[in-house]
Amino acid sequence: MPASQVDRLAAIAARRGRIVAAVSDFGDRYPLPARVWGRLSLDFTGIAFASLFFCWSLTPSLLPRDWLFQGIVGGINAAIGYGVGCAVGWAVHRFLLSGRRWWPPPLPVVRAFKVAIPVAGVVAALVALVLAADDQRQLAALMGSERTTTSGYLRTILLSLGVSAGLIGLWRALHDIGRWVAGQLIRRARVPLGLARTLGVLVVVLATFMLIDGVLLRGAYFFTNQAFSLHDDTTREGTLQPAEPTKSGSPDSHAPWESLGFQGRDFVSRGLDAGELSAISGVPAQDPIRVYVGLDSADTPEERADLVVAELERTGAFDRSVLALIPTTGTGWVNPTAAQAMELVHNGDLAMVAWQYSYLPSWISFLADREKAAAAGEMLIDRVRERWTQLPEDTRPKLYIYGESLGTQSGEGAFDSIGEIRSSVDGVLWVGPPNSNRLWRQIVERRDPGTPEVLPVYADGLVVRFAGGSDSVPEPDAAWLAPRVLYIQHTSDPVVWWSPDLIFSRPDWLAEPPGHDRLPQMRWFPFVTFWQVSADLTNAAGVPDGHGHNYGTAVLDGWLAIARPDGWTADDTERARTALEQLRGVQGPEK
Repeated sequence: MPASQVDRLAAIAARRGRIVAAVSDFGDRYPLPARVWGRLSLDFTGIAFASLFFCWSLTPSLLPRDWLFQGIVGGINAAIGYGVGCAVGWAVHRFLLSGRRWWPPPLPVVRAFKVAIPVAGVVAALVALVLAADDQRQLAALMGSERTTTSGYLRTILLSLGVSAGLIGLWRALHDIGRWVAGQLIRRARVPLGLARTLGVLVVVLATFMLIDGVLLRGAYFFTNQAFSLHDDTTREGTLQPAEPTKSGSPDSHAPWESLGFQGRDFVSRGLDAGELSAISGVPAQDPIRVYVGLDSADTPEERADLVVAELERTGAFDRSVLALIPTTGTGWVNPTAAQAMELVHNGDLAMVAWQYSYLPSWISFLADREKAAAAGEMLIDRVRERWTQLPEDTRPKLYIYGESLGTQSGEGAFDSIGEIRSSVDGVLWVGPPNSNRLWRQIVERRDPGTPEVLPVYADGLVVRFAGGSDSVPEPDAAWLAPRVLYIQHTSDPVVWWSPDLIFSRPDWLAEPPGHDRLPQMRWFPFVTFWQVSADLTNAAGVPDGHGHNYGTAVLDGWLAIARPDGWTADDTERARTALEQLRGVQGPEK
């Protein structure tokens, strides 16, 4: 070996020896801190990246976040950043620094970095928290919601530390289990080191997957379903069994009151009668028809579909001017504002039909049972259409579809294309569609060049149009062919914009102008934005009307765009909107 190389290796070894000696000396002088730090054994590159990811997580997203959700999001992202930093540090050391004459650096430099990195991380986090609190106040002001305080927001850092420490500890535990498995393979089966490590990782990954998918998720699904099925047996306070034969659950109904479920009983007990509608419109009205079938109304989906048709026949629904099919959300919820808007627009001359396909709330159904939602929507629409098409074309009612949130996914399940929609129904209104909706995704991806994702134009708006709220709902015109399809989607609705793709790729909507209720400070960061928007989902309907997943009376404007009656005027619209706002104030929470 050349003398120069020997000297270089000797210098590196001597420098490493001094670092080890200094660490040992630190442990002798300060045993408790040394013992704690030894237990933690934190990687300094990981700390730097954890601080960076935490600061990224503090940037604004779609909806205001309080300190609690920010603490959880910040902790998750800090743990991810720590893992990324450890991987980057290992790769840099392994492929770039190993064997360099000047590496490792002198001991004073190492000590300086070990002090500077954590201190800089804490300072950066505190500064970012102060700036983030101001961003959150700006976003809350845009939406008219409650604003946070800087002092209260500083609590975020403590919660984030706890969350990230827990996740890093869990990862280390899994890593240690993998090493233990590898050691057992080496000692007992004489497996080579490299193969043993690989097998150890595979065993841990497989066992973790089986635990999560086979035990935790399925167990959670089972117990959650049981818990919400018990809730389904309850009835909202003040909800009374209807006496009118035009409603399911009445004494004349084929669907007993007790079988409709919590949301079904709520749906049929609400609504406006002919007298109330006449008082609002100033002309004679009819009692609207509300048909609903619950999970307990019949044993199988096929029998429940038959029961839907039987209820439509019994109530005279096919003799009305309008028949509105409403694929529901997970629990069978129907937006009462939307239902009342339809009753006001048609002055009671309509029938609405919905059914329940699950006990679970929409967010759980969305994660675990999307296929069931699509199948339920397809069965409902197909079975009603089958009977509807048997009626004389000139006398049968207009057939419309309304869906909101997961109900749009359920409704889309009945159709393969826009062409099939046009040949099947007289109009469609879909509000707050999830990003995973198949038809919605196809339309958005094929939008006309130069049009934004948040408000796309498809095929010059001949059949399908989009609106961002009441102000942008298009007026029916000659260029908008019937039957019309309208999507309403807020720029701040996390249900519309959440997608696993946010983990690794920036969506088009984040490269576009922010709109009226999204801050321009929102940026895309790998991993981070996904968790930010995931946290926004938990508060999607907790913001004022016109923002997030709360569409308020925009459904009135949307319904008029696809199903405006002849002779309807702007004064009629304002009269209906006033009535809706009064009803919303009296009725209170909708879910």
